[in-house]
Amino acid sequence: MKILMLLLLVGAAKGMYYTNCELATVLQSAGMDGYAGVSLANWVCLAFSESSYNTQAIDYDSDGSTDYGIFQINDRWWCSNGQFPSYNGCGISCSELLTNNIAADIACAKIIVDQQGISAWYGWQDKCEGQDVSQYIAGCDV
Repeated sequence: MKILMLLLLVGAAKGMYYTNCELATVLQSAGMDGYAGVSLANWVCLAFSESSYNTQAIDYDSDGSTDYGIFQINDRWWCSNGQFPSYNGCGISCSELLTNNIAADIACAKIIVDQQGISAWYGWQDKCEGQDVSQYIAGCDV
């Protein structure tokens, strides 16, 4: 029993990795297909390029800020980690972006895209912009 509990804790610490189709389904259900003129395939490409679909991805930036969650939302502007000075444009704790329930990530991504467009994400600029992103939802029932 102790070994099972340890395995469950280790698994939980790694976060959830969505498949492209699982994520596409969740995003579509949340109204992201076409939100702010951004296609579902572009949202899925963005999540892949930023976090490889990992809900608990964390990246430490060279300016001292940190990116959190499946969309790699930055603590300088969009969430507060309680330590780094933040504008906190989404009005949330960064820890809310590290759960397997990505509702907070989606809500914050909508705020970001409303204010700055999809090009606010460098991962999208580097990997998705101007590309055929249809592959990210090909074969998905969306």
